[in-house]
Amino acid sequence: MAVAYGLNPEGGTRNYSFSTRDSHSALYEGVFMRRGRLQPWTTFFLRAESFYNVATEAEACSLFPGTSGVKYRNPATGRRAYLHEMSHGEAFLGFIQDSSKENGLYFLDEPEAALSPSRQLTLLYEMDQLARHGSQLIVATHSPILLGLPSAQIVSFDGGELRRVAYEETESYQITELFINNRERILHELLDSRV
Repeated sequence: MAVAYGLNPEGGTRNYSFSTRDSHSALYEGVFMRRGRLQPWTTFFLRAESFYNVATEAEACSLFPGTSGVKYRNPATGRRAYLHEMSHGEAFLGFIQDSSKENGLYFLDEPEAALSPSRQLTLLYEMDQLARHGSQLIVATHSPILLGLPSAQIVSFDGGELRRVAYEETESYQITELFINNRERILHELLDSRV
């Protein structure tokens, strides 16, 4: 969807046109994105597996002569830093926290990949703030934390069919709940069956 909308397949904004390695499918050619009259002020594609490349491009971009790149707020320290000066997860959060809160369109592909559960809660908060300020988020996630975003419309692709599902119907929620409530039994069945 992000590529069909015109964003760089590796991530970033419309202004990011670098290509390290094409790894996206041609599926975007069959996706039609309809735009309304109200255009988003900002658009961004956050792709977990290529965010390193986006961070490198962000450091290379210079807004002012004689300077290099843009610094973002580091969630761990509160100070501004280049994305490569932060951990992978801090860079994700720093970028999202510094994003415009008004009328944006964000494509997030597995943003939980670099985040601990507590940092996923931070991201959930940031996503909620974006939505409250008129932004739209299209998120591909397996995180039961992020799937819990209030008023999110959850679409399942399981079984080759698109269908809306309730939070409690998601496989991520069901497996997490099953494991937390039956950890000993699950571990016994999973690990002791190897013998």
